Amino acid sequence: MDAIEREWYRRRASSITPVAHFFGILSIILLLVWLLHYRGGLGLDSDNPYRILNVHIFLMFFGFIFFAGQAMMVHKSINAEARMQKLTHMLMHVIAITLGIIGVYAAFKYHYKANVTNMYSLHSWIGLGTFIVYGIQWFFGFVTFWLPRPGATRARLAPWHVCFGRALLYFAICTAETGLMQLFTILKLASSSEGRLINFTGLAILIFGISVDLVIALSHYY
Repeated sequence: MDAIEREWYRRRASSITPVAHFFGILSIILLLVWLLHYRGGLGLDSDNPYRILNVHIFLMFFGFIFFAGQAMMVHKSINAEARMQKLTHMLMHVIAITLGIIGVYAAFKYHYKANVTNMYSLHSWIGLGTFIVYGIQWFFGFVTFWLPRPGATRARLAPWHVCFGRALLYFAICTAETGLMQLFTILKLASSSEGRLINFTGLAILIFGISVDLVIALSHYY
């Protein structure tokens, strides 16, 4: 591939990065409008179990999916030396894992408060599985790419690391979409303004995930 082709791919990746940022931020705004206006707000220590559930909903996107996506795009978002980009990439994943742990805790706490069975839905199966594998993926990346390792070893394992990262992003998006659909059905929100807001939120989250993946895919060609 010549320099002109590499520059073409670089420009395309750079042009999609702001799109990903836009839909990520839009998703956060729509979530906050929904949870604060329609669902009574957020409160991890609240006596109202639904406010605890709202913490789970918000943190699993803002804390987990959004920061994970930012970590994946960090090489396009931050103009710095490779070591600093790698450090930022790792720390953003740490933030995603930390806030994700709180989000998962909120889900189990909600189930306890509302007397709901744990791990009964496809949403919960995919979600917890994704989160556990995400933690394993982070540990694998830390050991392989942050600690001293032969260059040949890193080069051999890098495609697998990237592939699993992209797959986990889509698993996380799938978890978010099934969670929104589950709530949509339970709350019986068809033909309501709240239901339409949930649908638009789901679309924004999906486009965010696709945009992030496009940036990562294009980055391999330059």
